[in-house]
Amino acid sequence: MSIKRICLGLLAVTLLSSCVTRKLYNELDQQYKDTLAENEKLSGELDLMNSSNTDLENIKRQLADQLKELQQERSNLNAEIAAAQNKLKDLESSYNNLEKHSAETLKAEAARLAKAKTELEEKSKRVAELESILAANDKQMRTLKDNLSKALNAFEGRGLTIEQKNGRVYVSMENKLLFKSGSWNISDEGKDAVVELGKVLADNPDITVLIEGHTDNDKILGNLGDGVKTNWDLSTKRALTIVSILEQTPSIDKRNLTAAGRSEFAPLMSNSTPEGKAKNRRIEVILTPNLDKINSMLNQL
Repeated sequence: MSIKRICLGLLAVTLLSSCVTRKLYNELDQQYKDTLAENEKLSGELDLMNSSNTDLENIKRQLADQLKELQQERSNLNAEIAAAQNKLKDLESSYNNLEKHSAETLKAEAARLAKAKTELEEKSKRVAELESILAANDKQMRTLKDNLSKALNAFEGRGLTIEQKNGRVYVSMENKLLFKSGSWNISDEGKDAVVELGKVLADNPDITVLIEGHTDNDKILGNLGDGVKTNWDLSTKRALTIVSILEQTPSIDKRNLTAAGRSEFAPLMSNSTPEGKAKNRRIEVILTPNLDKINSMLNQL
């Protein structure tokens, strides 16, 4: 009920109070009181509604703020998810590359190991072959030494010695068996020894033969002829004399023969005594197995 209507009612009551009955007046007065009470009640309800509306507005603003925060949080989470997805893609790409490279590396390493194993097996085979050849050569040289000892047995102890060392056989003949002092003309006995040596060498065509002439340190006095003025000349002449006899041996391979003069520079003993000088004046025949195949295998290894 509005204030205007209430005032009209009061006015009507005033105007009519003089002429209405007490009963009617009481009824109107009660209505007025009821109206005031209702108005007061409605005013209270209006205040309450206004207060509630304010609370609702505050709640609305709080909810709006929370909504804004949630939206920002959602945006941040979406950005983090996108970053995580990109990182995951990068990790997957890196893993795939690593897996691919690891597989390639393992494959290459396996190939390298297989190749190394093959090479090692091949080298082991060559080493075994080399050991076999060396053993065969050693056996051959022992047999050669034994055959020389038998063939030259008559001359051993008369200035001729036979020795096997370093994979070679050394036949040493002192000058007392071969030459007179200052001469390169061989004696008959010395020639016989060289001929017997040649017979054994002819049966061993794969043996290389180095003939070395050696002297003491006594200087040559005067001219011995044929340009022999030094011990170099004399030692070389004596080595050539031995070669000239060996090359006449049937079936001997002349390509295996080499002559060398060593003069006084490879002595066996000191030249300070007559005995030492006698030992140093000699012919050394050095017999070596063919090393071409061995050298080839060593180069391969």
